[in-house]
Amino acid sequence: MHHQTKHLAALIAAIGLSAATGAWAAPDLSACQTCHADLTKTHASAGHKDVACTTCHGGVEDHLKNMKQRPTVSMDPATCGACHQDQYKSLFTVSDRPARQSKKAAEGPAPDPFFDRAMGAHGFTKEHDLPRAHTFMAIDQFIVDRAFGGRFEPKEGWLYTTLEGGKSYKVWDVLKDNHPENNEHKPFKPGTAAAGNAVCWTCKSSDLMLDWAYMGDKVEGAAFNRGSNAVDVVRKVNHAINCNFCHDPHNTKPRIIRDALIESIERKDGPNVWHEVAAHKTDVEVKDMGVRGFTRKVGYLAKPDANLMCAQCHVEYICNPGIDAKTGEKIGMDNRLTNHFPMVNADQIEAYYEKIGYRDFVHPLTGAKLVKMQHPDFETYLGSKHDKAGATCQNCHMPKVKDEKTGKTYTLHWATSPRHYLKETCLSCHKDKTEAQMTSAIDAMHGYYTGKLREAESRMDEMFNAFELALAVGVDEKALEEARKLHSTAHVNWEYWTAVNGAWFHNPDQAVRSLAKAAKAAQDATAILRKAMAEKQKK
Repeated sequence: MHHQTKHLAALIAAIGLSAATGAWAAPDLSACQTCHADLTKTHASAGHKDVACTTCHGGVEDHLKNMKQRPTVSMDPATCGACHQDQYKSLFTVSDRPARQSKKAAEGPAPDPFFDRAMGAHGFTKEHDLPRAHTFMAIDQFIVDRAFGGRFEPKEGWLYTTLEGGKSYKVWDVLKDNHPENNEHKPFKPGTAAAGNAVCWTCKSSDLMLDWAYMGDKVEGAAFNRGSNAVDVVRKVNHAINCNFCHDPHNTKPRIIRDALIESIERKDGPNVWHEVAAHKTDVEVKDMGVRGFTRKVGYLAKPDANLMCAQCHVEYICNPGIDAKTGEKIGMDNRLTNHFPMVNADQIEAYYEKIGYRDFVHPLTGAKLVKMQHPDFETYLGSKHDKAGATCQNCHMPKVKDEKTGKTYTLHWATSPRHYLKETCLSCHKDKTEAQMTSAIDAMHGYYTGKLREAESRMDEMFNAFELALAVGVDEKALEEARKLHSTAHVNWEYWTAVNGAWFHNPDQAVRSLAKAAKAAQDATAILRKAMAEKQKK
């Protein structure tokens, strides 16, 4: 047999393709099952039973010769897309929202100058953008001005915004590292910050999941941990929103892999919206899947549950160093609180942070210790009218649609606004309405909510003015401390809603209630400070 023929035969055998029929042949798992019996057993009885191990794993021959020589694992969504084309193409559909649209713009959900005044010197004041397509969730995060100080940039400048959808992009095909000679994590350009850290990647990619111990703990054998240099970490991340976030490649079961979500589900020592508020709960079986000498947990779902799958990222979370609310001492990345999901809603959030004693930053004007919220979409939705009615994230954001060519129905993986598919989303329940009517209802909810948000901001603006005057005249520290506590209440009940996505739709009743609380706390703080100033003048 000629060398090329031998090579082709070996390749065909390796990928499990039958030379006689050209069809997929059942893979030979005998060599793998010696050590990976748990995986090969479930693989052999699952939807991927005819997919060879070498479809996703490379370097198998070297691994069989030397067990310490780890095989490579394909984390590229395109591997899954070879068979699941509709799901793959729709997952990487590009939205119609341009890149880098600021939330701080006049028409945005957190307009300046108020946002910067309320957030003080926090990194989010450097750049705070509206969410874009999942296609770019890693690329956009690496180049945002607050993350890596301008170290990473698109190779083609602003032309990176012209990348078309329908396929995944490797981060380092699109971006360049302006300083490959070092791993310094600092601002390289004016107007930027270096707030990225080693936990940030966990919501953007699963590329490093095999090199990351449960909760990002620093343990022997794990290449990275919460305290790892952020530049070293992200240089190893090349894919966004990998399919294996939600789908196990071995047994095809629905799953969750985000460690902080799994920890929050298992946590039973306090308020938890998943256990106490969710109208419909799916059983989760948590297994330790670590085979490299350290714990790595995976949560298998009894049935597909988009709420939990989306909750791997769409939650309020802590992923950075902070301060102890009581002592003022720093909380470093060695503390598990720096990889933490509170898993409570706006009604509970202030009390929860009081309980754990964590704050993100101190406001430079008022001195209040404050929390920087992220995007508590999951917690906000639970307990809402739609949740109680049985709707999930999938019903509104990833509806069942028909392939125009084949006529087959599949789950759209473009996690988009229901406005794009009103017939498949809203009208599937509200059958007596039209698309125009539902659009009008959504717009009305949005408009009403925005008015309440602006009202809370106006009351907080008055509070900041009062703080400036009170500090200038030197009012009593007791009055300042009372006002600071009220500032903290106002802040968390306002900023929660600039961080959450779709607030006016996911849970409008909770939003209005929480924003009213923010406005009232700000008014009370203003009253305390004005009274203290009046008393100061009498003296």
